[in-house]
Amino acid sequence: MQNIIYKYSFILLITAVIAFNGCSHLAPVRYSSSNVDTSSAEATYHYSLSVLLRLDGQLEEAAAETERAQKADPDSNYLKTEMVSLYFEKGDLEKAVDLGEEMLTGNPDNIELHSIMGRLYINKREYKKAISEYKKVIELDPENLIAYLYLATIYAEEKNYNKAEETFNRLLKIDPENIMGIYYYGKVLAEMKHFDEATKMYEKAISIRPYFESAVIDLAALYEKQNKISKAIEVYLNYIDINPARANLRIKVAELLIKDKKSEEAQKEYQDILKSDPDNTETRIALGLLYYEMRRFDLAAQEFSKILEKTPVDDRVRYLLANAYEEKGDNKSAAEEYRRILPSSELYATARIHISMLLKKEGKIAEAISTIKEIIDKKKDMVTLYLYLSSFYEENKDLAAAESILKDGLNNLPKNVDLHYSLGVIYEKTNRFAESIKEMETVLSLDPDNSEALNFIGYSYADRGIKLDEAEEMIVKALKLKPGNGYMLDSLGWVHFKKNKYDSAVKNLKAALEVLPNDVAIIEHLGDVYVKQGRIKDAEEMYNRALKADPKNDSVQKKLEDLTKTKAP
Repeated sequence: MQNIIYKYSFILLITAVIAFNGCSHLAPVRYSSSNVDTSSAEATYHYSLSVLLRLDGQLEEAAAETERAQKADPDSNYLKTEMVSLYFEKGDLEKAVDLGEEMLTGNPDNIELHSIMGRLYINKREYKKAISEYKKVIELDPENLIAYLYLATIYAEEKNYNKAEETFNRLLKIDPENIMGIYYYGKVLAEMKHFDEATKMYEKAISIRPYFESAVIDLAALYEKQNKISKAIEVYLNYIDINPARANLRIKVAELLIKDKKSEEAQKEYQDILKSDPDNTETRIALGLLYYEMRRFDLAAQEFSKILEKTPVDDRVRYLLANAYEEKGDNKSAAEEYRRILPSSELYATARIHISMLLKKEGKIAEAISTIKEIIDKKKDMVTLYLYLSSFYEENKDLAAAESILKDGLNNLPKNVDLHYSLGVIYEKTNRFAESIKEMETVLSLDPDNSEALNFIGYSYADRGIKLDEAEEMIVKALKLKPGNGYMLDSLGWVHFKKNKYDSAVKNLKAALEVLPNDVAIIEHLGDVYVKQGRIKDAEEMYNRALKADPKNDSVQKKLEDLTKTKAP
């Protein structure tokens, strides 16, 4: 919402907000026949019908009656002006502009017509012409506040802030407490990032009209933008004190409290809303999600269950309930809820993935695979299905099946980066180095900044002691994309090891271990570097640490034994 107010609609919002606040003289429409400047009874009759039809929203019929009134009294400027206004209202902008320009030729001092033309040009985004019209209005009527307001906001839209400020100041000199001038000046100041001045304007608007909700919301949003969360909450609470019915703002208060890491206070806010409006589904969902974030999964499940008691077909809430059960370890209840999500639901496939993951936890890999296979034909464009099914096959030591399902996925989604990457990993695990590199190169052709593929290729080269400069270049780029990544620091340490830069290798491998202290491969790598440096005791310490984490690691065991033999007299 904050972005919208400074775009084209920023100008158009003026009409709605001014009208809402009682400034009806803004509108060019004067639904009354008492002031029509015509001596023709027939014209008055047709114009009266036009007014009634217009009030009823029948704009085409209203236009037809106004045209009849014009024919009865062709010299009436009033009727011509109303016709311009009507064309405008029903969206015939070109007709409105043509008639308005024709009228201004003979009536250059018609203030109302200049005002209508200004709004017409705004709608057509012809801002220079709109500026000209409002300047003319001000020339003819130096105290026309609406003209100043539109003119200032057009300047702001064109980023001509000096002119915008000058115009707002002229408006407020005429009427220092003009609430719309103050409010929109605040908006422009906020856009200019003059936050202190904008705050003062919003506060002044609220002091003049405490029920001015738009100013309240914008002031709170301004505080939030500056990360002054407590001040934003205070603004909302002050408004809620005088207008307690605004439950939507109480929800906003709760959201800000969550943002300010005050979960208990947010919980109370949601609970207070539900006391007065127990059927407020969105608030109950928000409370459930808050409990979820607080890891109070029992309470989250209670809230979601209450909603399902009244709306049992709400798959979104059922999915959340299943998630809550899954997080608290009640896998049976979670699976039951996931299974209740119907095939017609957009969440069906995702629910089935969860079921398969629960089956996997129980060691039922075959059933997990079967669950995914049941839906993959119906959801050929859902990447996660191929990825999960491939991972299940891989865990089941069936790399050929994993490879096959990834290729099926690529037949349907040939440019999917994740599928290409996963296939590259399978090729690497089946000792097909050239094919694995080719897949990773495909990933980089689709996504040049894919840090995982850069690291994969770089490490693969380093591990084989080939293309070491290219490997280092790729790994350095990966680390720029993901600074501090433990696996990438390990890769950089390993390429430096292969380039005999042992001090640098130690530095990067130690940094990697700070991020991933229990990673056996990194521990082993550091031990290998220590061996090259002749730091045998440090190397033994690393190898023993690796074996403690992975007692069945034959590679590390052999290295430790070799060290022992080397030390033997």
